[in-house]
Amino acid sequence: MGILQELLKDIPVPKMAKVKVKFENNKIDDLGQELKLKLNRVHIQEKIQPGMEIAIAVGSRGLDRLVELTAVTVQFLKELGAKPFIVPSMGSHGGATAEGQREVLAHLGVTEATVGCEIRSSMEVVKVGELPNGLPIYVDKFASKADGIVVINRVKPHTAFRGPVESGIMKMISIGLGKQKGAEACHQMGFKYMAENVPAMAKVIMEKTPFLFGVATVENAFDKVAVLEVLTPEEVVEKEPALQKQAKELLPKLFFDQLDVLLIDEIGKNISGDGMDPNITGRYPTPYASGGPDVNKMVVLDVTVQSEGNANGVGTADFTTQRLVDKMDKEGTYANGLTSTVCAPTKIATTLPNDKMAIQAAVKTCNILDFTKVKLVRIKNTLELSQIEVSEPLLPYIAQHPNMEQISDLYEFQFDDKGNLF
Repeated sequence: MGILQELLKDIPVPKMAKVKVKFENNKIDDLGQELKLKLNRVHIQEKIQPGMEIAIAVGSRGLDRLVELTAVTVQFLKELGAKPFIVPSMGSHGGATAEGQREVLAHLGVTEATVGCEIRSSMEVVKVGELPNGLPIYVDKFASKADGIVVINRVKPHTAFRGPVESGIMKMISIGLGKQKGAEACHQMGFKYMAENVPAMAKVIMEKTPFLFGVATVENAFDKVAVLEVLTPEEVVEKEPALQKQAKELLPKLFFDQLDVLLIDEIGKNISGDGMDPNITGRYPTPYASGGPDVNKMVVLDVTVQSEGNANGVGTADFTTQRLVDKMDKEGTYANGLTSTVCAPTKIATTLPNDKMAIQAAVKTCNILDFTKVKLVRIKNTLELSQIEVSEPLLPYIAQHPNMEQISDLYEFQFDDKGNLF
């Protein structure tokens, strides 16, 4: 027996129970029809002239009904005689290569066949200006040559900074459309100044390019579109802060102030830019954001297929598995840190041979006297929180909580012969 097995062999793994978590579930059922109505308003239609080549910026996040949002926008532009094409707008994602970014879109279901137009992918950019502080501002080469630019994105809280504008249309314009060079420039001064730089860069781009409109969604706690807006450049500036506020109110959450161990089955770029959303976990990659539970030890077990080996976020956890590390594309992961300048999440957490030992390591180190009283919560990922698992010591708290309900008896975790969870 190795020293790690010896240290962990007597550490108990707690019994668990399934818990249903209730969140507000208002959503737009006929999203395509709602988008058509908002696109067909006169002040949007009059921006489009026959023959215009229009770049539609689509990012790397798994937005609810992204393919439908994109296809409806494409169809709207075509019906007015325009020639739309897709530009991958995701900073340095996809390994910061043109083909990699095309593949990221394909993983999200966005292909030339599904959305009905060409995809033009390049990492080349054009400098369109700079901020008074000297920061250069870049735009994708294809988008810069287009007769119009449209951006599709979800508005939601950022994972590393706080401000009136965080993730959304302005961030997509300044960082997404800027490709690797734009993302690098915007991140260069750090997240301390991101709340100022993102909108400032976006405003310059909207002034210097033929930006037409943004399709903005806000998702509910079940990742379904609850709010949909089509915004002109003036409306982006005026209305995005209110959408950001709505997004914060609708964000799902773990209704716990303190946990000994948080166990997360999977992380990935399709789940959050940080692999897992710090707004949920309470673990932030920078000191410029806060909120969520106080978690003593955190374990991540795996990385999603859609993340293509980008394990950004694993360093925010305390423990991980050899399985995750074996799937990790270190080059792609490290490129993420080098671009964002936030390198702690790209470090590799203490790595254990299997799930069981990773859980035991977290229990052993979570600074409680009686390991049988560990307050442990297991989630699949930070997008799926309507059903979670909790350890026995949390059940009295669950019984009194208006948003949570125990839906199973206690049971033991089931591990296979390699020590991994079924």
